[in-house]
Amino acid sequence: MKYTPSRSSLLLAPALAWLTALMVVPCALVLALAFFRRGTYGGIEYTFTLENFGLVFDPLYAGIFLNSARIAGTATLIAVIIGYAAAYAIAAAPRRLQPVLLFFAVLPFWSNYLIRTYAWIVLLNREGLVTQLLRWFGYTGEPPSMLYTEGAVIAGLVYNYLPFVILACYAPLSRLNPELAEASRDLGASAVTTFRRVILPLTVPGIAAGAVFVFVLSIGNFVTPALLGGGRFQMIGNLVYDQFLTANDWPFGAALAMALIAIMLLVLMAQALLADRAAGRAAEAGGDADG
Repeated sequence: MKYTPSRSSLLLAPALAWLTALMVVPCALVLALAFFRRGTYGGIEYTFTLENFGLVFDPLYAGIFLNSARIAGTATLIAVIIGYAAAYAIAAAPRRLQPVLLFFAVLPFWSNYLIRTYAWIVLLNREGLVTQLLRWFGYTGEPPSMLYTEGAVIAGLVYNYLPFVILACYAPLSRLNPELAEASRDLGASAVTTFRRVILPLTVPGIAAGAVFVFVLSIGNFVTPALLGGGRFQMIGNLVYDQFLTANDWPFGAALAMALIAIMLLVLMAQALLADRAAGRAAEAGGDADG
């Protein structure tokens, strides 16, 4: 029997070809590169080895992984708290105002990432706008050291990735059935209890998606730590960058990159499981409300 491709297969083919050529193949090449040795004077020595993956677990590099995860986790937590509150406020606004508010939420994406990061340098340096504002309020002491700190790195990550959280959380909040909250209040639940036991569980998929966006993009980021951290805070993205472009140790850089990809895949799997369970709870809640 002759196989005839369906219309959906034909429509899907360009996207699959694009992903295969620009993501699957490069990742496979990087993975293959991780099993070779660095040459004596740089370059690649095509001798099979597992030493590069062993070095990933060296306490020095493992510490950089943990520090990167801590910074990315802190940025994720702050972004989720601020982003969820903003998305909740947008979803609670009149329907005609919601597109306008969403427009302002994603407005930073209209400028380049580097420009947005450099803007924080203007804000946080010793003669920046924050210091000028403090002096305007009467502060006469030594300007606080805000730039080239871990707090500056976290602030830059939160600012740059916050719109992802707002959009991810707004989607489930805007689709919530208002009858569920109304039924909770009719049964005597307070506003806090209704939020904690009805609204929050039903919007977990959006929270998880936004958190994954921020964490995955933050843990591999190398621009923000370099500019706002001044090179004082080494994150895994900076380490991979240095291995490829400074140390000229491509095999070890490839092993670090694959370890980072593995962490991202684990986070994405956890998010998928969490979203699946939350979807099951939402279906049960919807069935109970209809009943």
